[in-house]
Amino acid sequence: MDICITCGLGKPKTKYSRYVSCRLAVPERLWPLGTGRFERHLGLRGKAAMYQLPLSAVIFVIAATAPLVNPELLQSGLFLSGLLLHIVLFASCLLIPWERLPTGAVLVIPLVDFIAIGLCRNGAVEILPGMGALAAFPVIWLAVSGQLPVTATILSFAGPYLIVLFPHLLNSSLAGARIVETLLLPTMMLAIFLTMRILTLRVRLERRELHRKAEEVLALEAEGTERERLLAAILDTLDVGVVAVDTEGRTLLSNRQQQLFHEAADMHDDGHELRLSCSKGSTPLPPSQHPIRRAINGESFSNNLVWLGQGGSQRAVSTAAQPMTGSRGEFAGAVIVFNDVTDLVTALTVKEDFVSNVTHEFSTPLTSILGHLDLVLESPDTLTSATRESLGVARRNAERLSTLVSDLLCAVSASMNLHAKPTELSGLLTSRLRSARTHAEDAGVNLVSEFPERLWAIADPLRMGQVVDNLLSNAIKYSPDGGDVTVRARENKGSVLLEVEDRGIGMTTLETGLIYGRFFRAHSARESAIPGVGLGLAITKAIVEGHGGTIHCASSLGSGTTFTVTLPTAVSRAHSSAN
Repeated sequence: MDICITCGLGKPKTKYSRYVSCRLAVPERLWPLGTGRFERHLGLRGKAAMYQLPLSAVIFVIAATAPLVNPELLQSGLFLSGLLLHIVLFASCLLIPWERLPTGAVLVIPLVDFIAIGLCRNGAVEILPGMGALAAFPVIWLAVSGQLPVTATILSFAGPYLIVLFPHLLNSSLAGARIVETLLLPTMMLAIFLTMRILTLRVRLERRELHRKAEEVLALEAEGTERERLLAAILDTLDVGVVAVDTEGRTLLSNRQQQLFHEAADMHDDGHELRLSCSKGSTPLPPSQHPIRRAINGESFSNNLVWLGQGGSQRAVSTAAQPMTGSRGEFAGAVIVFNDVTDLVTALTVKEDFVSNVTHEFSTPLTSILGHLDLVLESPDTLTSATRESLGVARRNAERLSTLVSDLLCAVSASMNLHAKPTELSGLLTSRLRSARTHAEDAGVNLVSEFPERLWAIADPLRMGQVVDNLLSNAIKYSPDGGDVTVRARENKGSVLLEVEDRGIGMTTLETGLIYGRFFRAHSARESAIPGVGLGLAITKAIVEGHGGTIHCASSLGSGTTFTVTLPTAVSRAHSSAN
């Protein structure tokens, strides 16, 4: 049972509400007698008796005790008449079916109370002169009833005034001073009436406001419940696991797919974290690297590949996390997504194996073709100029195909052999710029170099030459309108910075985060019909990271691109990264 915040009554719990209002179920005529929870169970007759009980109890106590001190009180006809009337009034509260009478009929009780109090007071005025103060009881009843406010106001003054004035009317002694004295009690009663009336109105206004707010709460709660249902339905239709946790790692929300992940995998002893591995068949993931632990620590990540379960039933899962913030911007937890990508990983493995096998099969005949072409071209006496030119074209295309095969092999290779050693980069950059100058002149590009005469780094000269070639080739190729391509290099805080900047077609900010993917090409490059297969930057990134370095791209569409490569100068870092 829920409790009504308006009247305090119990009411069956509804599906959407924690608190319910039953104001419509309360008869309007019951309101004058209060709306407390206890009063609602008494019925109208019981409540009338409850309101009359304090006055009746005081009168009966006076009637029982006062004669012991003043026996002549029982000889007063007025006092006995008032006492009898009080008994009749209290019995009427219990016996008369007030529910069947018109609204407000029960208020006749406090009105008659003035008469009963007047009889008792004037019957014992010499013995108990303060009995007129008992008029406060019916005055309060009239004030809290809210019925006939003008009449009740007049009666709250006139009733006590007549009680005090009654003996003077009988004696015809209406002296001016006496009349002034008689105004004290009715004025006090009027003040009590107005005070109680104001307090009652204030309580009713607050109750009405509380009822309005309760209705708003009910509406918001129903709306929130519907949103929760919608959210649950949406989450359960997703084929990815979603879990929300608080700052302590306690689960706030999870969907059906996430529960399936828990059922399909072994659990840690604490029963909250999925058992994950770094790679297929490897040892469990360290607790500090668990996606949920990382998310609790405030990390934000995506495309974090882990393996779920053990043995042949292991599944590849891509995880991502995004922190949640509170109303004041503070960290309030995180949402972690688990996406089963086993089929995708398997397909990529099959594709890479296929490409690797095909490129290996291409390498042998291409090597043979290039070797025989070189032998033929080294016999100048037996070749005509036209034949030599044709063979040169064939050799250039064979070299291009050999380079493409080499790039494919490098792209699908899980590891890269690096032989890092102290390397003088300035000479390497000068050599690569010289090789690229013919290509740049044909494209109308001016090559600019900004680096010192001597600059050392720990690098594989052959692989770093490949990095510079790829970046220079892209800068020239994607500058169809010419302009400057600047190559800079300098030492900076224990590392070497290498920059290649162009003023070409550029790309969007979104594309700068995708360019290192295999076979990815920017939209502007495809629209410009610039040739390429999208492997150069993937290979470049693999080489740079193999050296323990980083590569960063800054670009703006139509304003050019700048690639920044950071290389270590410490031998231990480069070697550990290469291994």
